[in-house]
Amino acid sequence: MLLKVAPAFGLLNSHVENLGPLISDIHSHNSFVGKSGNGYVMCASKPTNRKPLTGVIFDPFEEVKKELMLVPSVPQASLARQKYADECETVINEQINVEYNVSYVYHALFAYFDRDNVALKGLAKFFKESSQEEREHAEKFMEYQNKRGGKVKLLSILMPVSEFDHVEKGDALYAMELALSLEKLTNEKLLNLHAVASRKNDAQLADFIDSEFLAEQVESIKKISEYVAQLRRVGKGHGVWHFDQMLLQEEQAA
Repeated sequence: MLLKVAPAFGLLNSHVENLGPLISDIHSHNSFVGKSGNGYVMCASKPTNRKPLTGVIFDPFEEVKKELMLVPSVPQASLARQKYADECETVINEQINVEYNVSYVYHALFAYFDRDNVALKGLAKFFKESSQEEREHAEKFMEYQNKRGGKVKLLSILMPVSEFDHVEKGDALYAMELALSLEKLTNEKLLNLHAVASRKNDAQLADFIDSEFLAEQVESIKKISEYVAQLRRVGKGHGVWHFDQMLLQEEQAA
């Protein structure tokens, strides 16, 4: 931008020395002043900030040095592991064992009700699917363990009983009460796992338990509680067969 001081400012031209303060001020704003004929030419430029940059809160090249020091160099160590406590890794492996044990009991119940001399197909199908669901939960925990950089350790599984007949309650009610107890026990173990995650400030693990298991577990407890209540009403006789048929139709509709 050029600003020319016209001859109209003759008084100022005759006393050039009076422009000293003005010119000095112009120079302080990164402008240029030069004489042109009877006047002056002023060139104004955009002011620049030559002050050093302050207030930096994140320097990635500096802060990444700490993470680089933590990257393991041995092939046996996980590269993905970050802020994953040993206690969290341990309780995950324990939960895998819980899920497999519950799955094993449900599989034994499936085998019992599928016998030719028991022949309650609805209950057999229900416990078979329950066994598969618990095994899927175990595999989901195994995948999560590997994702966080932990090591899966499969613990021993106890052999379940193979006979579920009960003199007073009958086999159907006894089996469903057993299933309700197992679901509540599994829920207790999940809550304990969530508590460990919270104590170790592992927000990601706590969110995993919340989003993948807790709501589903409450729904399972509610459903099996209703089955127990219905079986208590029908007793051990012909009503068990009707309940089994209702269960079979529900499973087929789902």
